[in-house]
Amino acid sequence: MGEPNIQEVVKVKYGAAAKQVTEGKTVCCGGGGSLSGCDPITRNLYGEAEKGSLPAEAVAASLGCGNPTALAKLQAGEVVLDLGSGGGIDVLLSAKRVGPTGKAYGLDMTDEMLALARENQRKAGVENVEFVKGTIESIPLPDNTVDVIISNCVINLSGDKDRVLGEAFRVLKPGGRLAVSDVVMRGEVPAEIRKSMELWVGCIAGALQETEYIEKLTAAGFDAIEVEPTRVYQVEEAREFLEAAGFDAEQIGPLVTDKFMSAFLRASKPLKQACDCPPGCVDLPCCN
Repeated sequence: MGEPNIQEVVKVKYGAAAKQVTEGKTVCCGGGGSLSGCDPITRNLYGEAEKGSLPAEAVAASLGCGNPTALAKLQAGEVVLDLGSGGGIDVLLSAKRVGPTGKAYGLDMTDEMLALARENQRKAGVENVEFVKGTIESIPLPDNTVDVIISNCVINLSGDKDRVLGEAFRVLKPGGRLAVSDVVMRGEVPAEIRKSMELWVGCIAGALQETEYIEKLTAAGFDAIEVEPTRVYQVEEAREFLEAAGFDAEQIGPLVTDKFMSAFLRASKPLKQACDCPPGCVDLPCCN
């Protein structure tokens, strides 16, 4: 039997997470509250003032690895899109930052999460928000319509990151910004250890090498690319998880130290795209 479809695995796990939150249960990384090691990844990402302004269910359903709304420098009147919006915490925070003249979209493929997010929106009384169903590999928005794209530890879950970044580039307006939190790697890690560490960091993460992430952003057309580490995961935090997987934490410590991290990735869509125009051409938009 072949490997399970990544998208379906994510959908099932995050659907279960939404159900747990709705039932008032503890949730961890979209799977189960007992999964060892997940809490250190998702805790302490939001300030008390941020959490206090939102429904408890929105906070409980936050399964990210960063706080992109705090780092994206959102401006009043901007249109924001959150890729993989889950219970809606980053969408609702973004909506408050862009104000009534702006708008925040939340994109999610999981019916249970969308229902939870819409209920959280109702409880928060935030009107400049729209949650839409779809995948981050095929964003259901027109070209050049969004000022800022945010995402919180979701792009690493995609099996086709090139397509995700291409779609993000498409829907951004010229001059628009990508400002996402994600899990990235620095340096090489043995394959079997990498797999277990990825499971710990993101439960079903597909973390890219930092250099590979930059290459993919560049290939999609982005420029002004920056990678800012926000949290470097230490082997001690994953000790229980790794030992349960059959590893000696003391032996593998030097192999994984400083290799896995949450990072904030910034990039911009150029105001004018490059165009190879033949001599005398005036028909192509970028030739004028």
